[in-house]
Amino acid sequence: MCAIVGVHTNKPSACLTLYNAMTVLQHRGQDAAGMATFNELGKLNIYKNNGLVRDVFSEQEMMKLSGSIGLGHTRYPTAGSYNFEEAQPFYVNSPYGLVLVHNGNLVNADKLRNELFKKDLRHINTNSDSEVLLNIFANALQNKRQISLTKEDVFDAVDEVHSRVEGAYSVIIMISGYGMVAFRDPNGIRPLIFGKKDDTKYMFTSESVALDCLGYSIERDVKPGETIFIDNNGNVFNNLYKTKTNHTPCIFEYVYLARPDSTIDNINVYNSRLKMGVSLAKKIKKVLTVDELNDIDVVIPIPDTSRTSALPLSIELNKKLREGFVKNRYIGRTFIMPGQKIRKKSVKQKLNTITKVFKNKTVLLIDDSIVRGTTSKQIIQMARDAGANKVYFASASPPIRYPNVYGIDMPYVEELIAHNKTVDEICNSINADKLIYQDLEDLVTSVSSSSIKSFDTSCFNGEYTTKGVSKDYLENLHKIR
Repeated sequence: MCAIVGVHTNKPSACLTLYNAMTVLQHRGQDAAGMATFNELGKLNIYKNNGLVRDVFSEQEMMKLSGSIGLGHTRYPTAGSYNFEEAQPFYVNSPYGLVLVHNGNLVNADKLRNELFKKDLRHINTNSDSEVLLNIFANALQNKRQISLTKEDVFDAVDEVHSRVEGAYSVIIMISGYGMVAFRDPNGIRPLIFGKKDDTKYMFTSESVALDCLGYSIERDVKPGETIFIDNNGNVFNNLYKTKTNHTPCIFEYVYLARPDSTIDNINVYNSRLKMGVSLAKKIKKVLTVDELNDIDVVIPIPDTSRTSALPLSIELNKKLREGFVKNRYIGRTFIMPGQKIRKKSVKQKLNTITKVFKNKTVLLIDDSIVRGTTSKQIIQMARDAGANKVYFASASPPIRYPNVYGIDMPYVEELIAHNKTVDEICNSINADKLIYQDLEDLVTSVSSSSIKSFDTSCFNGEYTTKGVSKDYLENLHKIR
């Protein structure tokens, strides 16, 4: 998962809007940040580096990023390396000056990389699948061989991307001298939303919260397989991919990735998590005995994502809800930190217990999910060290048993604590007294809307939305890293 932002304005200060939007979306990636702008003379300004948005962009760097249209990206890596060269945006100068930001992951990147080199005669400089995608688009435009680019040329080039690329991708591209184009894969796996302000300023972004915070009105989500092109005069055009689309957004966006104040594909994240809490409470009532239920003294959410689910859960169980952990807000989300060693070190730096809440009590801890189990095990031990008699643990999502290949850092099974384990075995591994998971059917019901009832749930059930995810591909995922 990454955050992408595209801003098309009539003022030479797009970088300020990008900076603010990227800060709002910092939760989607802490590894690197980058920004690119085109000024009125067509000059490209680009800067990217490892680190948080506030650390990468000094006032001095911001002054160099003048321009009325621009792209921003916050990254956490799912493929390639952690070098700053892998940070986005990416740029190519043939056949036009093209700059790209991308959220997602291509499952046929190796095949495309070979095709680009041998057939299309294009050179790739990094291991990033985003650079592959950019060159696929660039090659499609080059094949048009037009002196002047038309909107139909842009739409045809995106259609060629759809026909060649497999996987998840939400993309924004600046075309020097022409404008900005945004598109989403035909399954709409990763989010992308479109907004405007004062009828002269437009923004594409990963989550609606960036639009809200910057005073933009939400136009709509970019549809699966849709392309929206804004030319240099501010005219907006759109096109739908002619091949059948199948809208299956990633359900993990609603479980963990997105901010609760975001709405994705017209589904409110906060409301979804409230419903997850109610259904999880009902599951807990089924799994625990009457004595075990009566034994629970307090429900404690693990900050921050699980707080929303924990509230209705505590009401449904008729148990006190208490804050038992204090979060150090200067430590980022451990799930998206690069490297397992860093994650382990960060848990105790990130959370501290309020001993009085745990002392001589049976506690029910609520978390949004259990991925590697590193955080869960350490938190349970912290609860015991704080004096808890028993520690029950409940997850608002089902066991994560399979790799995620669409842009979330669950790339191979060796890191997944639930892979090939029963719930009892996982419970023993994290040293809980009881472990309860949400059922997949209940999770889907909690997120579903009148228009969307199908989601990509591959990390839970191993059923992948796109073609190209073969057994060999999954077995060789570790070679990507």
